[in-house]
Amino acid sequence: MNHYETVFILNPVLSETQIEETVKKFEDFLVKNGAKMVAKEDWGLKKLAYPIQNKKSGFYHLFEFASSGEVITPYEVEFRRDERVMRFLTVKLDKHAIAWAEKRRTKLKVKA
Repeated sequence: MNHYETVFILNPVLSETQIEETVKKFEDFLVKNGAKMVAKEDWGLKKLAYPIQNKKSGFYHLFEFASSGEVITPYEVEFRRDERVMRFLTVKLDKHAIAWAEKRRTKLKVKA
């Protein structure tokens, strides 16, 4: 099982329910295909560094999960098919990145 992290940006014109449905769709896809969710974060509406599809902001979400490598390709195909997703990036975490992500999560828990 490898550890992965996906950050995706959703269209800013979506309603709260549409955003929740989209996030749930991708989470369910991972769980259905045997992935173990480690963490989920909603970063909220953020300004983009450059316009994407003539939009200047987007809703950012982060998934951290453990999964086998063969799940990633169909997972990214789902992102490409969904018109609500403006951009996404999935990276495989090495041991240093996993430790850093764990440290970041504990900092967030202490703040909350």
